[in-house]
Amino acid sequence: DDPTQWIFHGHPCGSVIWDEEEKRTVHGPLRIDANVLQIAVARLLGYRWPAELDEAMELAQEQREWVARCGALLPFADRYGIVCIPPLLGESSAADRLLNLLAAAYGDEWSNDTLSLLLRSADHAGKTLESWLREKFFAQHCKLFQNRPFVWHIWDGLRDGFAALVNYHTLDYKALESLIYTSLGGWIAARQEDAANGVDGSLERIAAAEGLKKRLELILEGEAPYDIFVRWKPLEEQPVGWNPDVNDGVRLNIRPFMSVPDVGKRGAGVLREKPGIHWNKDRGRDVDSSPWFHLFNGDRVNDHHTTLEEKHAARRFAAKGAPR
Repeated sequence: DDPTQWIFHGHPCGSVIWDEEEKRTVHGPLRIDANVLQIAVARLLGYRWPAELDEAMELAQEQREWVARCGALLPFADRYGIVCIPPLLGESSAADRLLNLLAAAYGDEWSNDTLSLLLRSADHAGKTLESWLREKFFAQHCKLFQNRPFVWHIWDGLRDGFAALVNYHTLDYKALESLIYTSLGGWIAARQEDAANGVDGSLERIAAAEGLKKRLELILEGEAPYDIFVRWKPLEEQPVGWNPDVNDGVRLNIRPFMSVPDVGKRGAGVLREKPGIHWNKDRGRDVDSSPWFHLFNGDRVNDHHTTLEEKHAARRFAAKGAPR
């Protein structure tokens, strides 16, 4: 039942336990621990665990049964991997969408009391699911997944402002464009309409959202120092703009989002909390043939920036030297 493990079945509240008397795995009672909400959010963003995708993976029969039950939850997943916390552009709020997923997961055992128990387990007793999403989710997500978050909470710095949860694994260039110009753009347009109608606080919300928009555009462009640097790739293979390779890992790809000017927490950039991530030198030394060996004297440096001009020039040079 541990969502940090590859063999996890993927169901938010499903349980497989060891029966000491029978000496085998059996179904346990539906869970109400703190991980339930984390798993449900991940599923809402379209994440699926490896056990769901690998039919050949060796699993207990009870785990396979929970994997099968996850199929009923797939329609609740956002197909773009972007879920705005406030209601926007005809979409329900993240809290309402999450409630629907949870109700489906628990089936007949779902009730308001279940939600209260889940919030208590998540250190948010007596409060709302929306405030947990805004205030607690991301910090708990970072802790659970050992500071390698794959659901990112992007916000504009206001507690009641624009905020979105995004699936890092599907956040490519087009998805980030959609976040900026469709989701955030729709929020700005709605707040401008509020301002025209004299709604209090509208101008502050517009300013905060415009500030977030500028920061996200810097990440989209990818000019230094808001670029991705992968120390084991030569200059011509470094990402140009926001075109991350998921295989390079969260630690490297999250850097632009933490490097733009902070909207809230110091060092967090546009993220709701600052993950415990750094880009210090890695242990050990590179081999002579590594692409950055001579620049860094063999040190495994991660905190380095390359300009768009440098990368484009390197790609042109590599293309000229490539065999036809």
